Amino acid sequence: MIPTPPPLTTKRRIKRFTPIQLGKMLAVSYGALGLLFIPAFLLMSAFATRLPSQQRVGMMALSTGFAFIFPFIYAAFGFVFGVIGAWVYNLIAKWIGGIEVEVE
Repeated sequence: MIPTPPPLTTKRRIKRFTPIQLGKMLAVSYGALGLLFIPAFLLMSAFATRLPSQQRVGMMALSTGFAFIFPFIYAAFGFVFGVIGAWVYNLIAKWIGGIEVEVE
């Protein structure tokens, strides 16, 4: 029986991220994560029915509004911070060389 050689591994370096592409990726990811908050906001709206009538309407409208707006807000922040994060990474990677990963 012939022994199999170990797999060849290569080290690669991430030199640069395209800021807009990273922003789009984080916008979609954060938007999807923002969907997880919808049940919490809808529960707040349901619990608002126990408040006095003056506070009930405002709290119900606010929490229901947040349930539908929050994923979009989260996605917008994901895009903005993705672009900023890529810019900062690219700036630092020029000085110290970037992240090194090992691939097969």
